[in-house]
Amino acid sequence: MSTSVPTITFADTGITLPAGSDILAGRMADINDAFGGGVNQSLTTPQGQIAQSDSAIIEDKNANIAEIVNQVNPDYSSGRWQDGIGRIYFMDRIAAVGTVVTCTCVGLVGTYIPIGSQAQDNSGYIYSSITDGTISSDGTLQIDFQCVTTGPIACPAGTLTTIYRSVYGWDSVTNAGAGTLGIDVESRADFEFRRKNSVAANAVNSPQSIYAAVLAVDGVLDAYVIDNPLGTAVLKGSTNYSIAANSVYVSVVGGAETDIAAAIWSKKSLGCNYNGNTSYTVYDDNYNDPKPAYVVMWQTPSAVPIYFSVQIGNNPLLPGNIISMVKNAIINAFNGDDGGARARIGSTIYAGRYYSTVFNTNANVNIQSIALGVTSPGSSTSTTMGIDQRPTLDASNITVTLV
Repeated sequence: MSTSVPTITFADTGITLPAGSDILAGRMADINDAFGGGVNQSLTTPQGQIAQSDSAIIEDKNANIAEIVNQVNPDYSSGRWQDGIGRIYFMDRIAAVGTVVTCTCVGLVGTYIPIGSQAQDNSGYIYSSITDGTISSDGTLQIDFQCVTTGPIACPAGTLTTIYRSVYGWDSVTNAGAGTLGIDVESRADFEFRRKNSVAANAVNSPQSIYAAVLAVDGVLDAYVIDNPLGTAVLKGSTNYSIAANSVYVSVVGGAETDIAAAIWSKKSLGCNYNGNTSYTVYDDNYNDPKPAYVVMWQTPSAVPIYFSVQIGNNPLLPGNIISMVKNAIINAFNGDDGGARARIGSTIYAGRYYSTVFNTNANVNIQSIALGVTSPGSSTSTTMGIDQRPTLDASNITVTLV
């Protein structure tokens, strides 16, 4: 049976959907032919209403087909479609991960604080240390803790202050800066970012292979990898971090020391030196005891708080909670929960990235300015993290002013 309704066009350039007006004209022509011609073409007639309903159904199904076609493209896929593309690369979506925060532990000089030591914040959340260390001669130790409860749980500065599981000689704990928020489950944007980098996962002896392997470690929120093939040290990043000669530099947020060290060691090249402030000994299981031991090093980046200053036009039509709405929108964008890129180690954070997310909080929002920086109040259009720094953001560091 023939029809005058135009079909979907599939070509080398992609899919093209017929216009709604053409679909409607086609249905009216079909109805006219079915009744032998002379049918009133007015849309207010019964046949006109039928043609419009049919056209709406056809347009909806065409849109569904177009969505399915777009799901085949990794740049647009999401949900189970994206999971399917990931399986081609032997990837699974990373489960929810807890917030990571750097704390200062104070106590007796020489006290060893093992992995798994626990502290509690003011809201009752438990955090477990993901690295170990020994309290130095000044009576302090900087160590990273990760929230046992997964998801983007805020940990503002000065709120992780209670030792939950005591260690002899460990007297107190506090966090000078806010934590790096965890995630509920790996987002579409983060999954695609990791997939693009995963093509190097089967390789060895390259920064890309180490990067892909570290990103795949459970609990890792972010990573940065670069190598120095020269025979002399080089300075890299906005903080001029010194990378040793003939070495690889790896910076990691989150994840267990055991898994991170194993991932780095499995991919780095022979005889390559390391950099960083964190170390773990890996043993070669290809041998019987005593097994060859290798000390793997990497950088646990310092947390750097980012400050935002937002000015929007005062308008009586704005909702009463507009300030909290803007703050939440910026935090979501900062962590990539809006579908865009999140702030990462060594990245440049642009104020322009946040205009659309603030604008979309309410139809009556008129943005005067957005500025940011590493000091309060934010005053620049951009700021660049060092390769040894991880950006953090807390609602208290976002100033929203109605002008």
